[in-house]
Amino acid sequence: MQSQILRNQVKNHLLGQIQKGELKVGQTINLAALSRGMGISVTPIREALSQLEHAKAIKAIPKRGFVVAHLDKKEASDLYHTVAQLEMMALESSNFSEDDLALLRLQQSRTQQMAAPMDRLKARFDFHALLVKNCSNMVLLQVLDNLKVRLHFYEQGFGEDTSFYGLMNNQNEAILQAIEEDNVPTATLILKMNWMTVLEYVQNRIG
Repeated sequence: MQSQILRNQVKNHLLGQIQKGELKVGQTINLAALSRGMGISVTPIREALSQLEHAKAIKAIPKRGFVVAHLDKKEASDLYHTVAQLEMMALESSNFSEDDLALLRLQQSRTQQMAAPMDRLKARFDFHALLVKNCSNMVLLQVLDNLKVRLHFYEQGFGEDTSFYGLMNNQNEAILQAIEEDNVPTATLILKMNWMTVLEYVQNRIG
């Protein structure tokens, strides 16, 4: 149990670095420095990194260690299509109480007010997490969480593009309105369009 807690601490720490833009594509993760900085032994750190490598968030390279893999159009397509399909499945099997809708509405309001680029990115992912949190399939949700770690690398820097985030907010609003009208099929279609819009933007940036 203690080792699992430590692994989760490491993964949350690395996710925070990703969200802040402190961990970048091509960068090698220094196990010793991470151990000193967090006050955690190397073993649970190595286990956490192995889990992230298994989730395709980072890559293990012989004689170099764990590295943040470079971005690739094909991987982006596979990732975004998979995440879209999984979120659609999760949303289709979800029910929303009045409290759930209030939380989504509050998150949507917060997302629209965010000014700092990395805050916008975090708020975008938080909105999507709330959309599917009532899904009872824990395996599906865990797979989604793992895949979204890698997506953060593709979306670093998005927050600086206010026009892109304006479009995302409009689509999120449409998803939320459809859910409030108890029209989950429409919300699901807009959700897919949302992820495909992001994929197109990512692929254009990769060039």
